[in-house]
Amino acid sequence: QVQLVESGGGLVQPGGSPRLSCAASGSISSINTMGWYRQAPGKERELVATITTGGSTNYADSVKGRFTISRGAAKNTVFLQMNSLKPEDTAVYYCQLTMRPGLVDYNYWGQGTQVTVSS
Repeated sequence: QVQLVESGGGLVQPGGSPRLSCAASGSISSINTMGWYRQAPGKERELVATITTGGSTNYADSVKGRFTISRGAAKNTVFLQMNSLKPEDTAVYYCQLTMRPGLVDYNYWGQGTQVTVSS
């Protein structure tokens, strides 16, 4: 069993710079990628950023230049530094982990952390 626990969300003023953290625990092996997704009210869940074990990153166009994803020294942790937040960044942010022990991917999700951007 794999558990992902996010932290760092909350109410943030426009232009703020919070940092989200995610720690994975449990039966973890063969991590391929970790990442962040978000879901705003009335919208589908969307990719924010991902990072591979090799350090390759991928970002949604809407956050490029503002958000930075990184891995911790413990490779089962991932962070999302968010800068210059806008009201449209308001969403529940979910941590995601993909393990690839063979030919099949196994995806795991955290419970999410709310980020509300408002003055």
